[in-house]
Formats: sequence, C-alpha cells, structure tokens
Amino acid sequence: MMKAMTEDWATKRWPELATAIRAAREARHLTQAALAELAGVSEGTVQNLESGKPRPRVPKTLPQVEPHLGWAAGSAVAILNGGDPTPLTTVHDATASLRGGSDRLRGKLPLRIVDELESEDPLIDSAVIQLPGAKGVRMTVVVHGQPDATPREIQEALLAWRRAESKLHRLPDDDDPRAANGA
Repeated sequence: MMKAMTEDWATKRWPELATAIRAAREARHLTQAALAELAGVSEGTVQNLESGKPRPRVPKTLPQVEPHLGWAAGSAVAILNGGDPTPLTTVHDATASLRGGSDRLRGKLPLRIVDELESEDPLIDSAVIQLPGAKGVRMTVVVHGQPDATPREIQEALLAWRRAESKLHRLPDDDDPRAANGA
C-alpha cells in the first residue's frame, strides 16, 4: 500500500517568514493590532505568525495577511521555501484596468461616477454590499485615497473604510423596529 506524499511544513523556514512579516509590517508603520484589523484576523494570529515557531501546515490566514504587507498571493509560501516575497502590483495598475471599459460605463453610469472610477487616485478597496430589506438590490463602493498618499496614509484610509464597511454590513432591515426608532 502506497502512502500519499505530503509536504513536511515543519521543516520549512518559519523564522525567516516571521522576520519578513515583522519587517514588512513595521515598514508600513503598522502595529500588530492594525495589521490584524486590516486582514480581518485576530491580533493573536499576527503574533503567532511573527513567532517563527514551526507548524505542521501553512495557516489559512496567511493569504488574508499577505496583501496588507504589500505581498502578492503565495509570497509567504515562497519565503518558507527559501525565496522572496513578490510585491503586489501597484494600485494604479488595477485602476488602469477599469479604464478599458469606461466607454461602456459612460452609457450606464452618471459622469461623476465614471470620473471617480477613472481617477488617478490610489484605489484603496471596493465592495458590493447587499442592501437590507430589498431583495437583490446592492450598492457598489469604490474607495480611493489621496493622490500622493504615503503608504501609512493609505493604510489609515483602509482602516477607516473597514470600520465604515462593517457598519454598512450591519444596516438594519426596514422591517426591523429598531430602524424606525433610530436604535
């Protein structure tokens, strides 16, 4: 009987990954708590990732943390295998890809919205949020930062957006009696 071969993650370069995570976090002027909030993980998760302790498998939270360190997906595994992280492509590249369909958008959206989508300002994030009480109705939010924002200012803008986004997701249904009372 043949046993399936599995990778031995415990022998990987966990201390190097921990050092790289800490260095990237500090280069972005983030505390462990701020990185955790951005990535949607617990502060303990960030502390564990920075501990350098060997693990039997790659934590499922690593892909959530990578973009907030400025790394492309799979960078943490590359470090564990002795490589280097791949930097994220610039935010402006993502914004530029939106411009390809702007002629089509001009026929569907108000000009002020198309102008915002074509903005040179850095794209912070975007979301599609279902509106409560209206089946199938949703809003699309595109969050842009200031044109010459520093990485720290972009991170602060992202944290502000995450706080606002969580409130939008918690909007009460119109049928909710607390909504009528302003509660």
